[in-house]
Amino acid sequence: MMTRARMAESNGSVPADRQMGVAPDLKSLQELLYRLITAAEGVEEGLAAERMLPEGGLDAIIVGDERLSARERVEIYANAYFYRVLDVLKEDFPATLGVVGETNFHNLITSYLIEYPPTEPGIQHAGRHLPGFVRTHPLRERWPFIADLARLERCTIEVFHGPDVEPLGAAAMRAVAPDDWPGIRLRTHPNLRILELDWRVDMVLRAVADGEPWKEPARERVAIMVWRRDLKVQYRELERGECAALTLAQNGAAFAAMCDAIVAEVGEDEDAPAQISRLVGRWLGEDVLVREKPWPARADAAS
Repeated sequence: MMTRARMAESNGSVPADRQMGVAPDLKSLQELLYRLITAAEGVEEGLAAERMLPEGGLDAIIVGDERLSARERVEIYANAYFYRVLDVLKEDFPATLGVVGETNFHNLITSYLIEYPPTEPGIQHAGRHLPGFVRTHPLRERWPFIADLARLERCTIEVFHGPDVEPLGAAAMRAVAPDDWPGIRLRTHPNLRILELDWRVDMVLRAVADGEPWKEPARERVAIMVWRRDLKVQYRELERGECAALTLAQNGAAFAAMCDAIVAEVGEDEDAPAQISRLVGRWLGEDVLVREKPWPARADAAS
């Protein structure tokens, strides 16, 4: 898209309106075009609301001709912008798309972007508010589980883009003296998320990911753990005792406190020590724990 300023510079001349200081500088021009391209109701409505147009309006800064006016040229960019965001959100929310269908999803994203236009450079942030938006959207009348599904899908995106931190290995745990175990402090990996959902939407997401037909999920309170391992996002239902223990560890917790949380859920009449040992081994194998400093010297000597 050629602005008049660029066309004049390519011809070796400077337009009169720039000589008079009327034309916006480059930064102002970029901001103006961004507002028009991302205008929620379209370029025409954006122009009507725009207060920063130079004298002569859009024609003073955008080159039009008999084929396309200045406004129509900007509309091409506006349409390309919308469909780029739409394509990204289709990739980020494939199960939501699969449930509601192409037309409903297109209309959902149109109304969503009016309410929440992207404000950050990274395109991965575009769908940040979609789960909350869907929670009050009319689509929930037909698919009451759709907000939980969008929430789980958005969580997988956030986990994928999360920071890299070295997980706690089994060797480091084995290096701790038995008497020191109750006092060591553990923390969940910063990429780990725990979602408490009202619907078994993890079944829907897994079916879509596997290319299988999805079924209406059961309405069932469930805690889902989402984490990243070997550059792949994974998720599963948490067992009894896991949710309470890992929730404590999200802010850093003594191992003894995590054990107490497990026992409180599974009950002392069961083989609690065996359950604790099995869960800790599973967490270490899934790379969901990190070491919370300081640890006893013997443990710090092992990596």
